[in-house]
Amino acid sequence: MAARIDKVVTAGQFCLDGGSWDVDNNVWLIGDDAEVLVIDAPHDAPAILNAINGRTVVAIVLTHGHNDHINAAVELGRATGAEVWFPPADRMLWDAEHDGPPDRELHTGATFHVAGATLRAIPTPGHSPGGTCLYSEDLAAVFTGDTLFAGGPGATGRSYSDFDTIIDSIRERLLMLPDQTVVHTGHGEDTTIGAEAPHLEEWIARGH
Repeated sequence: MAARIDKVVTAGQFCLDGGSWDVDNNVWLIGDDAEVLVIDAPHDAPAILNAINGRTVVAIVLTHGHNDHINAAVELGRATGAEVWFPPADRMLWDAEHDGPPDRELHTGATFHVAGATLRAIPTPGHSPGGTCLYSEDLAAVFTGDTLFAGGPGATGRSYSDFDTIIDSIRERLLMLPDQTVVHTGHGEDTTIGAEAPHLEEWIARGH
């Protein structure tokens, strides 16, 4: 059975710099009826566990360190026995949310195999220092966390973020992917690389 992509939406709060905002987060589950890879673990471990539905979890991979992507990760790891992979450049954000370290460091080129598909970690700093996307040529898909959305880059107006850096990441690491690549984002709806690429100069002119 070929790998499929499922989405769970969880609700909670994003907290940073003394502020908090209500958010809905996308959790991506890639796999088949036997095994699954989980991308991001926000807010509601029971809801994610329900979607996992008893399958073997090969890994829990976190795209970056903001609390609304990681706050259910430790609970989910304990419940599934899976290791939590986390980009080390965002460790200060992890430490603000969890006691003790993540299980594994997510570095450039780390690869994950699930249900016949391979996903590769691509560093895309800017929204946060450790921002990381996961690309699968097999699935013609990239999981972008908060680096790239339908309509532009992720926010860079808070601590640990930088607009020029996220633009460089998108230009050099994401827009080089095939146009038909589906972009599965951390919030909101899917898009494609081909749909977003023509708008790069508009985003630069807009400046955020």
